[in-house]
Amino acid sequence: MTDSPDRPFRILVVDDDEAVRGVHTRLIRRLGHEVETAADGLEAVTLLPLEFDLIMLDAEMPNMDGFEAAERIREDPANRHIPILMVTGLVGSEHRKRALSVGINDFVSKPFDLDEFALKAKWLLPLKRAYDELQEHRASLEEQVRERTEALRRALEAMAVSERQTRRAYQETVRRLMVMAEYRDADTGGHIDRIGRYSEILARALDLEPEKRNLIREAATMHDIGKVAIPDTILFKPGRLDEEEWVIMRSHTTKGAQILQGSESPLIRMGATIALSHHERWDGRGYPSGLAGSDIPLESRICAVADFFDALTMNRPYRGAVPVEEVVHMMAEERGAHFDPDVLDVFMGVRGEIEAVRSGVAV
Repeated sequence: MTDSPDRPFRILVVDDDEAVRGVHTRLIRRLGHEVETAADGLEAVTLLPLEFDLIMLDAEMPNMDGFEAAERIREDPANRHIPILMVTGLVGSEHRKRALSVGINDFVSKPFDLDEFALKAKWLLPLKRAYDELQEHRASLEEQVRERTEALRRALEAMAVSERQTRRAYQETVRRLMVMAEYRDADTGGHIDRIGRYSEILARALDLEPEKRNLIREAATMHDIGKVAIPDTILFKPGRLDEEEWVIMRSHTTKGAQILQGSESPLIRMGATIALSHHERWDGRGYPSGLAGSDIPLESRICAVADFFDALTMNRPYRGAVPVEEVVHMMAEERGAHFDPDVLDVFMGVRGEIEAVRSGVAV
Protein backbone atom coordinates (compact mmCIF):
# COMPACT_ATOMS: atom_id res chain seq x y z
CA MET A 1 0.00 0.00 0.00
CA THR A 2 1.29 3.47 -0.87
CA ASP A 3 1.17 5.57 2.27
CA SER A 4 0.81 9.32 2.59
CA PRO A 5 0.65 11.28 5.88
CA ASP A 6 -2.72 12.66 4.77
CA ARG A 7 -4.22 9.31 3.73
CA PRO A 8 -7.07 8.12 6.02
CA PHE A 9 -6.43 4.85 7.84
CA ARG A 10 -8.36 1.86 6.53
CA ILE A 11 -10.02 -0.31 9.16
CA LEU A 12 -11.70 -3.69 8.73
CA VAL A 13 -14.61 -4.33 11.13
CA VAL A 14 -15.45 -8.03 11.52
CA ASP A 15 -18.68 -8.98 13.38
CA ASP A 16 -21.46 -11.43 12.65
CA ASP A 17 -24.15 -8.95 13.86
CA GLU A 18 -25.09 -6.57 11.04
CA ALA A 19 -26.42 -3.96 13.46
CA VAL A 20 -23.17 -4.01 15.44
CA ARG A 21 -21.17 -3.66 12.26
CA GLY A 22 -23.24 -0.62 11.34
CA VAL A 23 -22.73 1.04 14.74
CA HIS A 24 -19.00 0.40 14.71
CA THR A 25 -18.73 1.72 11.16
CA ARG A 26 -20.51 4.99 11.94
CA LEU A 27 -18.51 5.60 15.11
CA ILE A 28 -15.15 4.87 13.51
CA ARG A 29 -15.91 7.05 10.50
CA ARG A 30 -16.53 9.90 12.92
CA LEU A 31 -12.81 9.61 13.74
CA GLY A 32 -11.97 10.17 10.06
CA HIS A 33 -11.10 6.60 9.12
CA GLU A 34 -12.26 4.49 6.17
CA VAL A 35 -14.16 1.31 7.04
CA GLU A 36 -14.77 -2.04 5.36
CA THR A 37 -16.85 -4.77 7.00
CA ALA A 38 -16.96 -8.55 7.09
CA ALA A 39 -19.65 -10.81 8.56
CA ASP A 40 -17.27 -13.48 9.87
CA GLY A 41 -13.66 -14.60 9.94
CA LEU A 42 -13.84 -16.37 6.59
CA GLU A 43 -14.99 -13.22 4.82
CA ALA A 44 -12.36 -11.18 6.64
CA VAL A 45 -9.58 -13.41 5.33
CA THR A 46 -10.84 -13.02 1.75
CA LEU A 47 -10.78 -9.21 2.09
CA LEU A 48 -7.14 -8.99 3.22
CA PRO A 49 -5.78 -8.22 -0.30
CA LEU A 50 -7.58 -4.84 -0.02
CA GLU A 51 -4.94 -3.90 2.58
CA PHE A 52 -5.90 -2.53 5.98
CA ASP A 53 -4.19 -0.53 8.70
CA LEU A 54 -6.12 -2.15 11.55
CA ILE A 55 -8.56 -5.03 11.99
CA MET A 56 -11.31 -5.18 14.61
CA LEU A 57 -12.36 -8.74 15.32
CA ASP A 58 -15.33 -9.90 17.33
CA ALA A 59 -14.26 -12.81 19.52
CA GLU A 60 -17.37 -14.95 19.10
CA MET A 61 -18.59 -15.57 15.54
CA PRO A 62 -19.96 -18.57 13.61
CA ASN A 63 -17.97 -20.35 10.87
CA MET A 64 -14.64 -18.89 12.03
CA ASP A 65 -14.37 -17.04 15.34
CA GLY A 66 -12.02 -14.16 16.07
CA PHE A 67 -9.25 -16.38 17.45
CA GLU A 68 -9.17 -18.58 14.35
CA ALA A 69 -9.41 -15.56 12.06
CA ALA A 70 -6.45 -13.89 13.78
CA GLU A 71 -4.42 -17.07 13.43
CA ARG A 72 -5.23 -17.29 9.70
CA ILE A 73 -4.37 -13.62 9.20
CA ARG A 74 -0.97 -14.03 10.87
CA GLU A 75 -0.08 -17.07 8.74
CA ASP A 76 0.77 -14.73 5.85
CA PRO A 77 4.00 -12.80 6.58
CA ALA A 78 2.53 -9.81 4.73
CA ASN A 79 -0.17 -9.51 7.42
CA ARG A 80 1.96 -9.96 10.52
CA HIS A 81 2.28 -6.24 11.13
CA ILE A 82 -1.43 -5.34 10.81
CA PRO A 83 -2.67 -4.38 14.29
CA ILE A 84 -5.60 -6.52 15.44
CA LEU A 85 -7.98 -5.38 18.16
CA MET A 86 -10.36 -7.97 19.58
CA VAL A 87 -13.78 -6.70 20.62
CA THR A 88 -14.81 -8.99 23.44
CA GLY A 89 -16.65 -9.28 26.70
CA LEU A 90 -14.45 -12.24 27.62
CA VAL A 91 -12.30 -11.21 30.55
CA GLY A 92 -10.79 -14.51 31.68
CA SER A 93 -7.01 -14.82 31.62
CA GLU A 94 -7.16 -17.99 29.54
CA HIS A 95 -9.06 -16.20 26.79
CA ARG A 96 -6.65 -13.29 26.84
CA LYS A 97 -3.62 -15.62 26.76
CA ARG A 98 -5.13 -17.45 23.80
CA ALA A 99 -5.76 -14.15 22.03
CA LEU A 100 -2.19 -13.00 22.53
CA SER A 101 -0.85 -16.36 21.36
CA VAL A 102 -2.64 -16.06 17.99
CA GLY A 103 -1.44 -12.49 17.35
CA ILE A 104 -4.05 -10.20 18.89
CA ASN A 105 -2.41 -6.89 19.79
CA ASP A 106 -4.97 -5.53 22.24
CA PHE A 107 -8.60 -5.66 23.34
CA VAL A 108 -11.61 -3.36 23.24
CA SER A 109 -14.41 -3.95 25.68
CA LYS A 110 -17.84 -5.02 24.56
CA PRO A 111 -20.10 -3.06 24.37
CA PHE A 112 -17.90 -0.94 22.12
CA ASP A 113 -16.43 2.17 23.72
CA LEU A 114 -15.34 4.74 21.09
CA ASP A 115 -13.00 6.59 23.46
CA GLU A 116 -11.25 3.37 24.41
CA PHE A 117 -10.93 2.44 20.75
CA ALA A 118 -9.60 5.91 19.84
CA LEU A 119 -6.92 5.74 22.56
CA LYS A 120 -5.69 2.32 21.48
CA ALA A 121 -5.87 3.13 17.77
CA LYS A 122 -3.91 6.31 18.45
CA TRP A 123 -0.70 4.32 19.07
CA LEU A 124 -1.40 1.21 16.96
CA LEU A 125 -2.19 3.02 13.70
CA PRO A 126 0.94 5.23 13.58
CA LEU A 127 3.07 2.14 14.25
CA LYS A 128 1.47 0.42 11.29
CA ARG A 129 1.98 3.47 9.08
CA ALA A 130 5.63 3.76 10.22
CA TYR A 131 6.14 0.08 9.38
CA ASP A 132 4.60 0.58 5.92
CA GLU A 133 6.79 3.60 5.26
CA LEU A 134 9.85 1.63 6.38
CA GLN A 135 8.91 -1.17 3.99
CA GLU A 136 8.46 1.31 1.14
CA HIS A 137 11.82 2.88 1.95
CA ARG A 138 13.43 -0.56 2.04
CA ALA A 139 11.83 -1.48 -1.27
CA SER A 140 13.06 1.80 -2.74
CA LEU A 141 16.59 1.11 -1.49
CA GLU A 142 16.46 -2.42 -2.88
CA GLU A 143 15.39 -1.04 -6.25
CA GLN A 144 18.23 1.49 -6.16
CA VAL A 145 20.66 -1.29 -5.26
CA ARG A 146 19.26 -3.41 -8.10
CA GLU A 147 19.58 -0.54 -10.58
CA ARG A 148 23.09 0.33 -9.45
CA THR A 149 24.12 -3.32 -9.44
CA GLU A 150 22.83 -3.63 -12.99
CA ALA A 151 24.69 -0.46 -13.97
CA LEU A 152 27.85 -1.82 -12.35
CA ARG A 153 27.39 -5.14 -14.14
CA ARG A 154 27.08 -3.34 -17.46
CA ALA A 155 30.14 -1.23 -16.67
CA LEU A 156 32.15 -4.33 -15.74
CA GLU A 157 31.04 -6.06 -18.93
CA ALA A 158 32.13 -3.03 -20.94
CA MET A 159 35.44 -3.03 -19.08
CA ALA A 160 35.89 -6.74 -19.78
CA VAL A 161 35.23 -6.13 -23.48
CA SER A 162 37.71 -3.27 -23.44
CA GLU A 163 40.31 -5.41 -21.68
CA ARG A 164 39.80 -8.22 -24.18
CA GLN A 165 40.22 -5.76 -27.04
CA THR A 166 43.34 -4.32 -25.42
CA ARG A 167 44.72 -7.80 -24.87
CA ARG A 168 44.04 -8.71 -28.49
CA ALA A 169 45.84 -5.51 -29.48
CA TYR A 170 48.84 -6.57 -27.37
CA GLN A 171 48.80 -9.99 -28.96
CA GLU A 172 48.49 -8.49 -32.42
CA THR A 173 51.46 -6.24 -31.69
CA VAL A 174 53.48 -9.24 -30.57
CA ARG A 175 52.50 -11.22 -33.63
CA ARG A 176 53.47 -8.38 -35.93
CA LEU A 177 56.83 -8.11 -34.21
CA MET A 178 57.29 -11.82 -34.74
CA VAL A 179 56.42 -11.53 -38.44
CA MET A 180 59.72 -9.71 -38.85
CA ALA A 181 61.55 -12.81 -37.67
CA GLU A 182 59.24 -15.12 -39.63
CA TYR A 183 60.17 -13.45 -42.89
CA ARG A 184 63.81 -14.22 -42.20
CA ASP A 185 63.40 -17.86 -41.20
CA ALA A 186 60.68 -20.11 -42.60
CA ASP A 187 60.45 -22.14 -39.40
CA THR A 188 60.57 -19.27 -36.92
CA GLY A 189 56.81 -18.74 -37.02
CA GLY A 190 56.12 -22.34 -36.05
CA HIS A 191 58.84 -22.23 -33.41
CA ILE A 192 57.50 -19.15 -31.63
CA ASP A 193 53.97 -20.57 -31.60
CA ARG A 194 55.16 -23.89 -30.16
CA ILE A 195 57.27 -22.16 -27.50
CA GLY A 196 54.20 -20.26 -26.35
CA ARG A 197 52.10 -23.39 -26.17
CA TYR A 198 54.82 -25.43 -24.44
CA SER A 199 55.29 -22.66 -21.89
CA GLU A 200 51.56 -22.51 -21.17
CA ILE A 201 51.46 -26.28 -20.57
CA LEU A 202 54.38 -26.03 -18.16
CA ALA A 203 52.85 -23.02 -16.36
CA ARG A 204 49.59 -24.90 -15.90
CA ALA A 205 51.39 -27.98 -14.58
CA LEU A 206 53.22 -25.72 -12.12
CA ASP A 207 49.78 -24.55 -10.84
CA LEU A 208 50.28 -20.95 -11.83
CA GLU A 209 47.14 -18.85 -11.84
CA PRO A 210 45.29 -18.66 -15.19
CA GLU A 211 46.14 -15.00 -15.81
CA LYS A 212 49.85 -15.68 -15.47
CA ARG A 213 49.62 -18.78 -17.67
CA ASN A 214 48.09 -16.69 -20.43
CA LEU A 215 50.75 -14.02 -20.05
CA ILE A 216 53.52 -16.61 -20.21
CA ARG A 217 52.05 -18.18 -23.32
CA GLU A 218 52.06 -14.87 -25.18
CA ALA A 219 55.25 -13.44 -23.67
CA ALA A 220 57.29 -16.58 -24.39
CA THR A 221 56.76 -16.04 -28.10
CA MET A 222 58.93 -12.92 -27.78
CA HIS A 223 61.96 -14.77 -26.41
CA ASP A 224 64.04 -14.42 -29.57
CA ILE A 225 62.77 -11.06 -30.83
CA GLY A 226 66.31 -9.72 -30.47
CA LYS A 227 67.45 -11.93 -33.34
CA VAL A 228 65.98 -9.40 -35.76
CA ALA A 229 69.08 -7.34 -34.92
CA ILE A 230 71.52 -10.20 -35.65
CA PRO A 231 73.14 -10.17 -39.12
CA ASP A 232 71.98 -12.93 -41.49
CA THR A 233 75.59 -14.00 -41.99
CA ILE A 234 75.69 -15.05 -38.35
CA LEU A 235 72.06 -16.11 -37.87
CA PHE A 236 72.08 -18.47 -40.85
CA LYS A 237 75.74 -19.50 -40.84
CA PRO A 238 75.81 -23.21 -41.78
CA GLY A 239 78.83 -24.01 -39.62
CA ARG A 240 79.89 -23.30 -36.05
CA LEU A 241 80.21 -19.70 -34.93
CA ASP A 242 83.57 -18.33 -33.89
CA GLU A 243 84.02 -16.53 -30.59
CA GLU A 244 83.36 -13.08 -32.00
CA GLU A 245 80.24 -14.31 -33.76
CA TRP A 246 79.02 -15.92 -30.53
CA VAL A 247 79.31 -12.61 -28.74
CA ILE A 248 77.12 -11.02 -31.39
CA MET A 249 74.65 -13.93 -31.35
CA ARG A 250 74.34 -13.81 -27.58
CA SER A 251 73.52 -10.13 -27.78
CA HIS A 252 70.05 -11.07 -29.05
CA THR A 253 69.03 -11.32 -25.37
CA THR A 254 69.91 -7.75 -24.51
CA LYS A 255 68.74 -6.44 -27.86
CA GLY A 256 65.39 -8.15 -27.38
CA ALA A 257 65.02 -6.60 -23.95
CA GLN A 258 65.89 -3.19 -25.40
CA ILE A 259 63.22 -3.57 -28.09
CA LEU A 260 60.55 -4.39 -25.51
CA GLN A 261 61.62 -2.33 -22.51
CA GLY A 262 59.64 0.64 -21.15
CA SER A 263 56.14 -0.68 -21.88
CA GLU A 264 53.30 -0.28 -19.38
CA SER A 265 51.79 -3.55 -20.63
CA PRO A 266 52.31 -6.54 -18.28
CA LEU A 267 52.55 -8.72 -21.39
CA ILE A 268 55.31 -6.68 -23.04
CA ARG A 269 57.15 -6.33 -19.71
CA MET A 270 57.15 -10.09 -19.25
CA GLY A 271 58.26 -10.48 -22.85
CA ALA A 272 61.23 -8.21 -22.12
CA THR A 273 62.12 -10.29 -19.07
CA ILE A 274 62.00 -13.55 -21.02
CA ALA A 275 63.92 -12.10 -23.96
CA LEU A 276 66.69 -11.00 -21.59
CA SER A 277 67.02 -14.06 -19.37
CA HIS A 278 65.84 -17.19 -21.20
CA HIS A 279 69.48 -18.24 -21.74
CA GLU A 280 70.40 -17.98 -18.07
CA ARG A 281 71.24 -21.33 -16.45
CA TRP A 282 70.25 -22.73 -13.09
CA ASP A 283 73.94 -23.20 -12.19
CA GLY A 284 74.79 -19.57 -13.04
CA ARG A 285 76.79 -20.29 -16.19
CA GLY A 286 74.30 -18.78 -18.60
CA TYR A 287 74.13 -15.37 -20.24
CA PRO A 288 73.89 -12.39 -20.37
CA SER A 289 73.99 -11.79 -16.58
CA GLY A 290 75.08 -15.11 -15.07
CA LEU A 291 71.98 -15.34 -12.89
CA ALA A 292 71.53 -18.57 -10.92
CA GLY A 293 68.72 -20.50 -9.27
CA SER A 294 65.61 -18.63 -8.25
CA ASP A 295 67.23 -15.30 -9.18
CA ILE A 296 66.24 -16.23 -12.72
CA PRO A 297 62.58 -15.22 -13.25
CA LEU A 298 60.28 -18.25 -13.28
CA GLU A 299 58.86 -17.38 -16.71
CA SER A 300 62.42 -17.42 -18.10
CA ARG A 301 63.14 -20.79 -16.49
CA ILE A 302 59.97 -22.15 -18.08
CA CYS A 303 60.84 -20.71 -21.49
CA ALA A 304 64.41 -22.09 -21.26
CA VAL A 305 63.08 -25.65 -21.03
CA ALA A 306 60.52 -25.13 -23.80
CA ASP A 307 63.04 -23.40 -26.09
CA PHE A 308 65.78 -26.00 -25.63
CA PHE A 309 63.43 -28.87 -26.47
CA ASP A 310 61.92 -27.21 -29.55
CA ALA A 311 65.16 -25.70 -30.87
CA LEU A 312 66.98 -29.04 -30.83
CA THR A 313 64.12 -31.03 -32.35
CA MET A 314 63.76 -28.70 -35.36
CA ASN A 315 65.95 -28.45 -38.45
CA ARG A 316 68.44 -25.60 -38.49
CA PRO A 317 70.72 -24.29 -41.30
CA TYR A 318 73.80 -25.67 -39.53
CA ARG A 319 72.34 -29.06 -38.42
CA GLY A 320 69.45 -31.43 -38.75
CA ALA A 321 66.83 -32.07 -36.07
CA VAL A 322 68.00 -34.12 -33.08
CA PRO A 323 65.76 -37.12 -32.27
CA VAL A 324 63.29 -36.45 -29.47
CA GLU A 325 64.53 -39.25 -27.20
CA GLU A 326 68.09 -37.98 -27.49
CA VAL A 327 67.00 -34.41 -26.67
CA VAL A 328 65.01 -35.59 -23.64
CA HIS A 329 68.06 -37.58 -22.44
CA MET A 330 70.25 -34.47 -22.82
CA MET A 331 67.76 -32.42 -20.84
CA ALA A 332 67.63 -34.99 -18.05
CA GLU A 333 71.41 -34.81 -17.73
CA GLU A 334 71.16 -31.03 -17.38
CA ARG A 335 68.70 -31.17 -14.46
CA GLY A 336 69.98 -28.80 -11.78
CA ALA A 337 72.70 -27.51 -14.12
CA HIS A 338 71.11 -25.90 -17.15
CA PHE A 339 67.52 -26.29 -15.99
CA ASP A 340 65.49 -25.59 -12.88
CA PRO A 341 64.93 -29.11 -11.43
CA ASP A 342 61.27 -28.46 -10.63
CA VAL A 343 60.47 -27.10 -14.07
CA LEU A 344 62.29 -29.95 -15.77
CA ASP A 345 60.46 -32.52 -13.63
CA VAL A 346 57.18 -30.93 -14.67
CA PHE A 347 58.30 -31.06 -18.30
CA MET A 348 58.93 -34.78 -17.98
CA GLY A 349 55.47 -35.23 -16.47
CA VAL A 350 53.69 -33.43 -19.31
CA ARG A 351 56.01 -34.62 -22.06
CA GLY A 352 53.10 -36.32 -23.82
CA GLU A 353 51.23 -33.02 -24.16
CA ILE A 354 54.38 -31.27 -25.36
CA GLU A 355 55.03 -33.87 -28.04
CA ALA A 356 51.39 -33.76 -29.12
CA VAL A 357 51.75 -30.02 -29.77
CA ARG A 358 55.03 -30.60 -31.60
CA SER A 359 53.48 -33.21 -33.87
CA GLY A 360 50.43 -31.04 -34.53
CA VAL A 361 48.00 -33.43 -32.79
CA ALA A 362 47.08 -30.99 -30.00
CA VAL A 363 44.77 -28.14 -30.90
